[in-house]
Amino acid sequence: MSKIWFVTGSSRGLGRSFVEAALSRGDRVAASARNILSLDGLVTAYGDALLPLELDVTDRVAVFESVKRAKKRFGRLDVIVNNAGYAQIGAIEELTEQQLRDQFETNVFGAVWVIQAALPYLREQGAGHIIQMSSIAGLIAMPLGGAYHASKWPLEALNDSLAQEVADFGIKVTVVEPTGFATRSGKNPHPLANGHMAKANPVYDGLRQRLAGLAGKQPPGDPAAAAQALLKIVDSDNPPLRVLFGQGFYPMLQQVYADRLKTWADWRDLSLEAHGKFDPKAGASSA
Repeated sequence: MSKIWFVTGSSRGLGRSFVEAALSRGDRVAASARNILSLDGLVTAYGDALLPLELDVTDRVAVFESVKRAKKRFGRLDVIVNNAGYAQIGAIEELTEQQLRDQFETNVFGAVWVIQAALPYLREQGAGHIIQMSSIAGLIAMPLGGAYHASKWPLEALNDSLAQEVADFGIKVTVVEPTGFATRSGKNPHPLANGHMAKANPVYDGLRQRLAGLAGKQPPGDPAAAAQALLKIVDSDNPPLRVLFGQGFYPMLQQVYADRLKTWADWRDLSLEAHGKFDPKAGASSA
């Protein structure tokens, strides 16, 4: 049976590849983009199988209306892909309030609005699959990525809770954590973009140079291959809650999690000390 998709951030990159892969196998897709003209080629190629939607996910009312239009057009919703997002680069000290708010409005609140808009339909159906595009940045943290990391880590927790809340409704949730893929940068600022410090800072400037030097060292993933992998996930009877897309970061992740466990173990005595004396009979601290 063909599936009905709702995909945000469909104008380029992974989102575009997901839409093309779904359409090419006979599925129907409601594809949203801030610039609806970017979807013209898909409309020409696939006709009524595609519903193009002009949408900025930070507009909650518009999100609900777009999801409603998709449901009305196709009769049901099977796969919801929360893909819209971008990466704000900059040292935490130099980030402006607006940059931080914009990052969260798109990456966090935009995802929440889509989930809230789609869930009533999925619950009514007793089925559906929510795909949340996170990032390797949702699992680790690096210098100059504070804003982006801070917007991706919440998505990991949010969708973990969501998966537990909706499982009994027959709804599945998968968080996809891509590494680097060969997509256009779009709104993402370049690592060497000027910061907002009043004076040049050699430490931050050095970090920017290092980040720029790291860019491109890992072989970029193929968005078309990622799209085929996503098809396997949405077709699976038992899809993963989390899955990495790409290569190169798995050893780093292993080390990060090992270091966290070691640190907690090394400071276990202090953890117990912080609790105070515990009386098992009383069931509460006596400190």
